[in-house]
Amino acid sequence: MLTLLLCTADALLTLTLLAHGAYEANPVMQPLVGQSPLAFALVKMGLTSGGVILLILLARVKILGGIPVSLLLYTVLLGYAGLVGYEFWLLGVLLPAP
Repeated sequence: MLTLLLCTADALLTLTLLAHGAYEANPVMQPLVGQSPLAFALVKMGLTSGGVILLILLARVKILGGIPVSLLLYTVLLGYAGLVGYEFWLLGVLLPAP
């Protein structure tokens, strides 16, 4: 659940940063941002939701010589937390406080 909340925060922060001169670095999502912010948000949430559901279903499976798939869930969560933190930092750089 927290991963999906961070994904939502990432989408909102990305759109905010784009409105202030940033650009989308993800080549998969970049064409969607230019077409429609709604399409961007829906695809982003759909891909993340699908990935989280798949990882939950496979959580007890071990891959690459014994690494549990459940560890990937935590890795994705930490990745989103880091990304959202970075986006907040970028907002502070682009929109400094008066």
